Amino acid sequence: MEPGGVADSLLSGACVLFTLAMYSTGLSDLRHMRMTRSVDNVQFLPFLTTDINNLSWLSYGALKGDGILIFVNATGAVLQTLYILVYVHYCPRKRPVLLQTATLVGVLLLGFGYFWLLVPNLETQLQQLGLFCSGFTISMYLSPLADLAKIIQMKSTQRLSFPLTIATLLTSASWTLYGFQLGDPYIMVPNLPGILTSLVRLWLFWKYSQGPDRNYQLLQT
Repeated sequence: MEPGGVADSLLSGACVLFTLAMYSTGLSDLRHMRMTRSVDNVQFLPFLTTDINNLSWLSYGALKGDGILIFVNATGAVLQTLYILVYVHYCPRKRPVLLQTATLVGVLLLGFGYFWLLVPNLETQLQQLGLFCSGFTISMYLSPLADLAKIIQMKSTQRLSFPLTIATLLTSASWTLYGFQLGDPYIMVPNLPGILTSLVRLWLFWKYSQGPDRNYQLLQT
């Protein structure tokens, strides 16, 4: 195999491995919900937005004929849908959750209807769908920064997941390189904020490593 082919295979494998690792972090929430039979301390919206993001990129991958995108996002969509179903099962107030789900699914179906029915040209479909997917991914990566003020105020990273932060950093970096390799800005550009936000979260973990949570744990030992 050519050296370039080996590098390409390694990069593709890294994209698959790191992305599936990132999606698998939700298994801890799944285990928590099943053990406690509740959804305490589990956020629903990340499951839903990631699922919609997966379905959008799955469509882009199918349109582009990219097997890596298809496999990763199909697997991610299955996992996120499983998390959603378990959350709905144990959630005591199902109406707000179902309303959020119906709203985002409705937006997704309207978008698909527009792309597949009103945009007949394949190249235009790729451009517009890629732009939509990019915008959604950027908003998904930037959403954790909404808790930044609370984290700084409380001087605690209890609201953040360290494994998810590492997985997100590795995933974003690998997809950025993958998009650069393909010359596809719709894959490369939206993953740059994922690198940035992950670095910000790592800085917060470092800054507040001696915060109230750790001091409390030391007192208990």
